[in-house]
Amino acid sequence: MSFFGGKKHSIKVSVFARTDVGQQREHNEDSFLVADLTHQNASLLPEVREHELGPKGTLLMVADGMGGAAAGEVASEMATDHVYEHLTTHWITDKESTPQQFAFRLREAVETANTKIHEHAKENPERRGMGTTTTAVGILDNYLYLTQVGDSRAYLVRDGQATQLTKDQSLMQRLVDAGELTEEEAEQSERKNIILQALGPDPRVRVDLTHQEIRKGDTVVVCSDGLSGQVTAEEIAKAVTENHDLVAACGALIDLANERGGPDNITAVIARLDGDGLREPDARESVGHEVYPLSDSESTTEPVPVYKGDPPARSDTNQMVIAAVSSAAILTAALLAAS
Repeated sequence: MSFFGGKKHSIKVSVFARTDVGQQREHNEDSFLVADLTHQNASLLPEVREHELGPKGTLLMVADGMGGAAAGEVASEMATDHVYEHLTTHWITDKESTPQQFAFRLREAVETANTKIHEHAKENPERRGMGTTTTAVGILDNYLYLTQVGDSRAYLVRDGQATQLTKDQSLMQRLVDAGELTEEEAEQSERKNIILQALGPDPRVRVDLTHQEIRKGDTVVVCSDGLSGQVTAEEIAKAVTENHDLVAACGALIDLANERGGPDNITAVIARLDGDGLREPDARESVGHEVYPLSDSESTTEPVPVYKGDPPARSDTNQMVIAAVSSAAILTAALLAAS
């Protein structure tokens, strides 16, 4: 980025990620990805952990798998692999590097990953019902572009405050949106892990596509529900603010989730954004879930489709399920919860 042929203005990305099996699971079914797309480098090598944002952007991703016979591990790894492969095959070679094209390719990559996982499960009956959540955050110029399926999350920490950028595709979130539950009640519910869709179980998936303008000093946290289910947004902001070192910040968050029982696998990707290519934050600016409308698509704010596929295989180490719910079933669930 430059102005009037003068000095080039850069955006610097500092990033680290860590995953942990937790205290109660035998296997880790979470996967994460950190990639400098411009240089096609997906790793936590020093040149990725500290890099300048290039013309093709940066990708941060978390996937939380589900299904027996190690199917969850396979599904989450397939999600990260196929999203990255799609972007490095198509987005990298696109002559057009506009925000619209980047958002389109990111959503397309997630849809492609869904198809690959679904086909793999059909070809391997022992993995029938395998699936995974995914939260993928693409950084291009001074914007984040986020794709969401399931209930992993992305937060933005600005001026010591964490704001959730994604919206859970879960039964509890649907009930909150319908005014049947408060957010506090939803967080305490035993049904909070029931999600409405995931990558894999159905041949088609509806991807929630949003965006957020970034400012100097912003920090992005992408995590699985093993973290967000045990650690509050306020605690995430505190850990990120008090620990300038991102290795320490990841460690503090995972340690806190484990101290509270670590009932699930725990994954955190943390990226801090800086440089003279970003404006200073302004308290008057809004932060949150903001739909990015692609001209070729219907609104991503509509409810996700009713799940009609086979139920996922369940194991002793994974209690997350996909809910086959309609509007009537949601209201029934609310009545049962209240009784």
